[in-house]
Amino acid sequence: MTEGAFELLYKELRLYPEKFNNYFRMTTDTFDDLLQRVSPKLTRIDTSFRPCVSPTERLMVTIRFLATGDSFTSLHYNFRLGISTISTIVKETCKVLWDELHDEFIPTPNRQRWLQIEEKFREVCQFPHCVGAVDGKHICIIKPPGTGSEFFTYKKYFSIVLMAIADAEYRFVAVDIGAYGRTNDSIIFKHSFMGRSVYNRRFDFPPPEPMPGTNGPPLPYVLVGDEAFQMAGNLIKPYASRGLDAKKHNFNYRLTIARRMVECTFGILVSKWRVFAKPIQLKIETVDEVVKCGVVLHNFLRTKEPTIERMTEDSELTSISTFGPRGSVAVSTMRDAFADYFCLDAGRFQWPDCNV
Repeated sequence: MTEGAFELLYKELRLYPEKFNNYFRMTTDTFDDLLQRVSPKLTRIDTSFRPCVSPTERLMVTIRFLATGDSFTSLHYNFRLGISTISTIVKETCKVLWDELHDEFIPTPNRQRWLQIEEKFREVCQFPHCVGAVDGKHICIIKPPGTGSEFFTYKKYFSIVLMAIADAEYRFVAVDIGAYGRTNDSIIFKHSFMGRSVYNRRFDFPPPEPMPGTNGPPLPYVLVGDEAFQMAGNLIKPYASRGLDAKKHNFNYRLTIARRMVECTFGILVSKWRVFAKPIQLKIETVDEVVKCGVVLHNFLRTKEPTIERMTEDSELTSISTFGPRGSVAVSTMRDAFADYFCLDAGRFQWPDCNV
């Protein structure tokens, strides 16, 4: 075919960087870098019946699907490729993108990485010893055949859950994808690999240390989550909203500043890749590949094209807000120690100078 979007648009768009960026959600240099990384796995051999679809066109089709959420039928008319061909291209390319990028852009965090994350949380959110914000998001899907109410949420639609830990630079640190939409955050997190790593202390978090500007007691490095989670030695959540004194109210405020980083990360994800802004009509296993691809491309672009944008939560990816079980007395005491620290001069919130 010589009349599809690839033949008619690709070379012309490269002459107009701003339009290229708008179409592909990335610059030409970033696209070329991405293409170079995945081309070997996307190259196919021509046959006597027809030439194969080039790696460049395969990547272009997949990026447009992620950027717009258009149906395969719509992409079929735009690219002049068969619907089944486009379906295969999107599924294969999403898998290749995840396989080729996740080791570099969503690596398993080590102690050094946790300390780098903590340093950024301390700088941006003024929350020392915070090494990540955790939350779960519903991604809307069309009801899979024969699944009953497994994916049916309290919001009255069908979904899978993207559970994630995010840093203070709006990047995903760890993700778990594909849990049933009817399940609440606490259960999903407990049964995910990263949740088991937190509760069983298998993540290589730094050992407890005194908070900055104090001589003790040593406090652990923690993830922050909302009320849906069960607290643990390395995970804390806000105090219940009833009967808050000034100390607890101050702690909740400080935790919310840190926790919103994961909400903003989800917001940036859906604003960039609009496939997540509407129900995804694909097989469940393909939806999982699409979500994994979107997540790793998000980190890839945040690394290659860093910006200072600060997004609010996008309501089109709905947060899970059920209340989770309480933590132990020891964990509650640890949370109280954080709250006490935020009332000290060394831990008080420093408002940014508006004149700078």
